Amino acid sequence: MQRLPVPLQKIVDQFSSLPGIGPKSALRMALTLLKWPEESVRAMGKDIESLRDNLHICSRCRGLADTDPCVLCADPKRNDEQLCLVSEWDSLMVMEAAGVYQGRYFILGGLLSPLDGVDARNLEISALETLLQDGQVSEVILALGSTMEAEATSTYVHELVTRSFPAISITRLAQGIPLGAEIKYVDRETLKQSLKYRHSL
Repeated sequence: MQRLPVPLQKIVDQFSSLPGIGPKSALRMALTLLKWPEESVRAMGKDIESLRDNLHICSRCRGLADTDPCVLCADPKRNDEQLCLVSEWDSLMVMEAAGVYQGRYFILGGLLSPLDGVDARNLEISALETLLQDGQVSEVILALGSTMEAEATSTYVHELVTRSFPAISITRLAQGIPLGAEIKYVDRETLKQSLKYRHSL
């Protein structure tokens, strides 16, 4: 096979390092960029560069934002008493797109996975405790999915909240969500029903 020119190979390597992008898809993407007008490619490069410059972590919910607090945390219409725990930012986006929840969010930054070396120190547990200490939250909703890692994380959070904040109730989404599923892959109606019929732990 003919060797790719070095500049093209570099871009292919970068694209193929992204999740779900193999070498063939990466090559197609790189070749597509070469067909774009030069100004469009340069604009895209600047936008990618600005991701690091203009995005940061919201100090309250730990989500990606271009303001601090983020738009959701700054919204006075949201219910301060409900706090929905999700593992990652994309799960928050799915919950928001479903339009069925009007409380606050908190992103743990992952799930407990001892086999992968992820323990509580790798998650935003201390920030969660700080948030709960302000006394506004009366219900923590666990929306972590139903994988083994999600179950382990739910158990850990349940024990933590029960021990340190006994006045806070803990609920989880109803099990209309298939076993082993991640929240970000659940359809709107299932998510709506799961939230509506959530149950106490």
